[in-house]
Amino acid sequence: MASMIDCPDRAPRAASGAARRPSAGPVRLRTGVWLRAVVLVVLAALAGCGAGSGTDVRDDPAATGSTARENPSATAPVAGAAGTAQGRPATEAPAVIPGLGPRTRAWIPAGARQVLVVTGRDRNANHSEAVLYRHTGTGWEAGPVWPARNALKGWTDDHRAGDLRSPIGVYTLSDAGGLLPDPGARLPYDRSDGFVVSGTGFEGEPLEGSFDYVVAIDYNREPGTSPLDLTRPLGADRGGGIWLHVDHDGPTQGCVSLQEQHMRDLLLALDPALRPVVVMGDAASLRA
Repeated sequence: MASMIDCPDRAPRAASGAARRPSAGPVRLRTGVWLRAVVLVVLAALAGCGAGSGTDVRDDPAATGSTARENPSATAPVAGAAGTAQGRPATEAPAVIPGLGPRTRAWIPAGARQVLVVTGRDRNANHSEAVLYRHTGTGWEAGPVWPARNALKGWTDDHRAGDLRSPIGVYTLSDAGGLLPDPGARLPYDRSDGFVVSGTGFEGEPLEGSFDYVVAIDYNREPGTSPLDLTRPLGADRGGGIWLHVDHDGPTQGCVSLQEQHMRDLLLALDPALRPVVVMGDAASLRA
C-alpha cells in the first residue's frame, strides 16, 4: 500500500517497543480508495505502505558502505553440459539467482546471503511472486514461491509520493514490527499500537490486520529505526513507508504484501547476520 507513507491510514499512536539499535548504512537502488488519515503515522507508514528513506543501491550503484556490488565474474552463467542445467546436477543450487540480469545482480551487496526476490508480472501489474533465496556457499537455494501483491499501478524506477507504484530496486531489510507480538524475529521488532489500520482498500477490501506483521524496506528511510519512523533522507516527495506487510486481498499504495503465514515465515527466516536484501520490480526490469 502507499500513503503519506505509501500505505493505508492507521490510528494515531506513538511507536512503542524496545530501544532501537544504531542505524546501519542503507543499501540504495532505484528503486482504494484513499483512506481518510486517522493519524500522520498511519499516512506516513502507508504512503509507501510505510513511507521511508533509506539507501537504494540501484539509485546509486557507486554508493559506498553496504552497497558493495557482486563481482561480475562470480555471477557469470556457467556453460552447460549435455544432460545438466548449466553443467550442474539438477539438485545443485544455481550459481546465480534465476531471473536476475547482470545489472540487477551488480546492485546486490557482495555480503548479502539472503535475497528476497519479488517479481512483478509486468510493469503495470499489481500481482507478483516472492521467493526467498539463501546462499549455501556454493550457490543460491530457493525457498517456496509465495503469491504477492504490489502497488495499484505497478512498478517504477523513479518512485514519487502518491504515484501508486512500487519502487524498483535492491534494498536492505533492517527492521520489523507489527500490531501482533514478536513471533520470534531476529530482526529488531517493534510491537506497537501504531500499526493499527482501518478502512477499505482500492477494491473495497477491509485493511484491518494489514500491519499485524511488517518488515520495513530500506527505501527512503533511516535503517535501525522502527518502521513507524518518518525520517525521509531523500525528501518527502520521494515517498516512503515502503513495507512488506500482510496481504489484504487488494493492491497496495506502494508496498509489497504477502499472506499472513508467509509474512510470519519471512520474519522467522530473515537473519541480520546474512545481510538480507529485497530485489523487487517487474520481470523485464529485473532481467536487465
